[in-house]
Amino acid sequence: MSRVQGTVAPGFEPVREVFAGIAAEEARDGGAQLAVHLDGRLVVDLWGGEGVEGDSLLALYSSSKGAMALVTALLVQEGALDLDREVAFWWPEFAAEGKESVTLRQLLAHRSGVIGVEDGFTAEELADDRRIAARLAGHRPYWKPDSGHGYHGLTVGALVGEVVRRAVGRSVQELFEERVRAPYGLDYYLGLPEELEPRFRPALPLVPSPAEAAVLAAGPAGPAGLMGIAFNQHAEPPFDAVAYGNSRTVRALGPLSGGGVGTARGLSRMYAALAGELDGRPPLLTPATLAEVARIHSRGTDLVTGSENAFGLGFVPLATRYPSLSPDAIGHSGAPGSQAFADPATGLAYSYARRRFAFAGGPGAPENDRLVPAVVEAAARVRAGA
Repeated sequence: MSRVQGTVAPGFEPVREVFAGIAAEEARDGGAQLAVHLDGRLVVDLWGGEGVEGDSLLALYSSSKGAMALVTALLVQEGALDLDREVAFWWPEFAAEGKESVTLRQLLAHRSGVIGVEDGFTAEELADDRRIAARLAGHRPYWKPDSGHGYHGLTVGALVGEVVRRAVGRSVQELFEERVRAPYGLDYYLGLPEELEPRFRPALPLVPSPAEAAVLAAGPAGPAGLMGIAFNQHAEPPFDAVAYGNSRTVRALGPLSGGGVGTARGLSRMYAALAGELDGRPPLLTPATLAEVARIHSRGTDLVTGSENAFGLGFVPLATRYPSLSPDAIGHSGAPGSQAFADPATGLAYSYARRRFAFAGGPGAPENDRLVPAVVEAAARVRAGA
């Protein structure tokens, strides 16, 4: 990564040092951004890398699941959605193939088993939530709903998005634009306007070291396994994550499972609006709503990935990954290794975004394991000295 640019507020200088150290070590870099808000104030705004500026728009992939979860939580908070209502109440076609008892809560907690379709999705379908939802409605689940959990990597957005559309007559993308992005001036989009395309910097593929290449050659579960189905590797051609993020169609439509585009600043600001007051406005979620979406609903061995993980309702409870965070911390990662969250207990909002795919980039590239504690420590010192 080239010379680190940007600013930090007094007390956050150690965060800049950690970011600069990561930049110096990362020989296969494609650029990165880091933004942190504390109590609604931007205290870290750093970037570096060839062609990446502070306002460069990057493909942030599954960060869109966090935006979807926020909009859904707002609708639950207002009584427009009931977490324990069956999905088929709003979407009758979904009741097919033994899915009649699946609830919205189970969808959000990755417990429905509706992770894909037998012959896979086309690239055109994966860009369009409505087309994904139409195919999933009549398809069988891959495990008995609510008997376990597994990451619905390419389907959860279409499923929840269709419930929202049926229940309130608007898409999550429209509601996010009107209720969150535009009012707060977020540089983060679920549907990137064409006039902003010159600021977009394409995602770059992983450049593995010899050791990493050997691990990759061994491979995860094959295309016939649940991981292959959930990540559309059994399709012809198989899902190409880099091509997906670099597709103008994906960026324009903003599919909720992975179509988020923006800057680290923009995504950190979204979580700042969730974490506490921002621009004189109260937090978007009440303490009761926040507690419910942050509460762990799924924990243990993921049936898709085989790893140990946890899910709240749409959000990931991130203290399970970063112990320095409070139990209230919620957010979501993105495929290249990006990570973003709000920690309402400490007033922190964080977003790290990288352009090139990292090895073991999800959930969150390894450098987040160094950046997050540095941010938490700096914020604690600043607050103690206030």
